[in-house]
Amino acid sequence: MKILVLGGSRFLGRTFVEEALRRNHEVTIFNRGIQNPGIKDVEVLTGNRFGNLKALQNRDWDAVLDTSGFIPYTVQNTTNLLKDRVKHYTFISSISVYQDWVQENLDENYPVLEMTIEEANKLSMDSDGPVYEYYGHFKALCEQIAEKNMPGRVLNVRAGQLIGPNDYTDRVPYWIHRIAKGGKVLAPGNPNRRVQVIDNKDLANWILDMEEKDTIGTFNATGPNYPLTIKEFVDSCIDVTGSNAEVVWADEKFLLDKQVAPWTEMPLWVPENYPLSQETKEPWKGAFSINIDKAINSGLSFRSLKESLTDIHEWEQTRHLTDYDWKSGMRTEREKELLTLLGKN
Repeated sequence: MKILVLGGSRFLGRTFVEEALRRNHEVTIFNRGIQNPGIKDVEVLTGNRFGNLKALQNRDWDAVLDTSGFIPYTVQNTTNLLKDRVKHYTFISSISVYQDWVQENLDENYPVLEMTIEEANKLSMDSDGPVYEYYGHFKALCEQIAEKNMPGRVLNVRAGQLIGPNDYTDRVPYWIHRIAKGGKVLAPGNPNRRVQVIDNKDLANWILDMEEKDTIGTFNATGPNYPLTIKEFVDSCIDVTGSNAEVVWADEKFLLDKQVAPWTEMPLWVPENYPLSQETKEPWKGAFSINIDKAINSGLSFRSLKESLTDIHEWEQTRHLTDYDWKSGMRTEREKELLTLLGKN
């Protein structure tokens, strides 16, 4: 196939391109040209989705992978331009489109967040505005825009937490890095609480399979295909890194009382017994039990967690970040302070 990747050089897009080339597909990537070093054997088109789409004009592709669509009017413009020139369009969405994660085992029919294109355009006029506060709203609207402009040709992938080398969110790399350092490690809440993550290699392979079969529809895509606990995840990190880490499990109330920020300061933690905020009145117990039966039945398969974490550990050892460079995770002094309050330091 001739495949166009919108984005294509950072994380999922890079992995997808590598797999597509391995399968002998012809790949074109379109992005701003900022992070393309190392990308080989692909055609590179330079532009941006905020106004300069000239490089995409008068071109045809069999399939498109949109890894960078987030601001609704950019997806509107791109799909308008490509709708008569591509056969299949994959949009990387997110499980953040759901109105909440209160219900356990929620599937693709669960209600999503709502917003009009007019509201979204107003919020995204200023690039320094609060756009990421509306991430789920924007992604849900992008799904609808893509389907409206390309009816019957769209695959919406509602992805969970992606993991793998080149992960710029630092959520799982934080855990690998912190546990590799050893000593007493602060961990959140109930050790038997579930977590869900998906290796971007698994997701990229599945997306290519779906594009090769022209499969359309909306699919939750996270993993693994068994109930994984946060303790099993942390123990796997210890195993992969060969660490002497001693895990200290802190009660959710203690963490919230000390204003530890779920998901960012403490990656992979969403409280299961307390609401995230006053607006969310109920705990989001379903945060890590998203139903993925539809994707599994369509062929989504999973590498072992140990294999995924080993890849991340090897990549992480090539980086040399200071305590203040991390996008996610707890700083050293803050962790020591909390461990001392728990009487564990």
